[in-house]
Amino acid sequence: MRIGVIGYGLRIQNIVEYLLASHEEVKLTAITDINWSKVSAQLAAKGRDIAAIAMYKDADEMLDKEQLDGVLIGTRCSLHTVMAKKVLQRNLPLYLEKPVATTMVDLISLKEAAERSASEVIVSFPLRNTALVRTAKEIVDSGKLGTIEHVQAINNVPYGGVYFHDWYRDEKETGGLFLQKSTHDFDYINHLLGIKPVAICAMKSKQIFKGNKPAGLYCKDCEEYKSCPESPYVLKHFKSEPDMYIQGGMCSFATDTGNEDSGSAIIQYETGMHVSYSQNFFARKGAEARGARLLGYKGTLEFDFYTEAIKVYMHNTPRVETYQLDSSQMSHGGGDAILVHNFIQVMKGEEKSGTPLNDGLLSALMCLKATHSSETHTFKTIAWE
Repeated sequence: MRIGVIGYGLRIQNIVEYLLASHEEVKLTAITDINWSKVSAQLAAKGRDIAAIAMYKDADEMLDKEQLDGVLIGTRCSLHTVMAKKVLQRNLPLYLEKPVATTMVDLISLKEAAERSASEVIVSFPLRNTALVRTAKEIVDSGKLGTIEHVQAINNVPYGGVYFHDWYRDEKETGGLFLQKSTHDFDYINHLLGIKPVAICAMKSKQIFKGNKPAGLYCKDCEEYKSCPESPYVLKHFKSEPDMYIQGGMCSFATDTGNEDSGSAIIQYETGMHVSYSQNFFARKGAEARGARLLGYKGTLEFDFYTEAIKVYMHNTPRVETYQLDSSQMSHGGGDAILVHNFIQVMKGEEKSGTPLNDGLLSALMCLKATHSSETHTFKTIAWE
């Protein structure tokens, strides 16, 4: 199976490595990227035979010249739709990073392109494929909790600084943090509930990562480099932040620092039940949390991705059931391995996508509606209008 990559970003690099280590006959034959020298160095560091990989700067050229069995897209977010449409036109199996689009115009055009295509698309939603969510889904579907009538979900991001120190701060690239983070959470919630969201309202705030430092300022060039609480120097030497949480190096208190640093949404579903969701980007260390409480009349289930624990509280008997999982040696709680296996089977023609494009479109639609709601202080119908 010959795969091609459009945009050799960090996330797609990891997925490609999983594919090549899958004990299947998968071969990386072509890459399209605007920075050849950087890609070549990255491939060399991984021990790849650079001479055996065709390098392109134009995606159409790669797609026209190469005989590919599957394509992976790992560009910056604003190009996901543009590049996905090129692959959809050729009816090739596609692995597409999230969010699938960053604007409503792109989202609608992607939906229309998909309707004309025979491509099977896997959207990169690892959370619904984790052992944690799969176990929670088994319990929910068993009926022991009763019908789920309320969900309380949270995401306190301990590495939130990366959305303000690097290119992620550019909302023209990301579409904002509902699209960057909530797209995953909305997807796993939809997956667990199995019912249709119909309306959403949201609010967002920017209370911490704002200021009057000059635009374009890098921490290393600032006189407060050794005292600012968000400088890489202080984060590393005084706050004991891991290196993976210290990315970029642009001032997060400058006038050009984008993105909200907290956001919340209320989502109504077709049955009348609702979900409350909140995310935060300045919680740190022990304050980290990501997960949900699902409440039925018979019982409540709660789980957290960081502790990998599930607790089930039965409402009519003094019993609490605990499930402790351990996927610490697996990427994204085992979710990436399932995505990769599914993509291989899709390329073979033996499976359908477990995270289809329609689910990616719905999640992105919810995020865009949430963003619009937060900016207009209005409820939004989750519909293609």
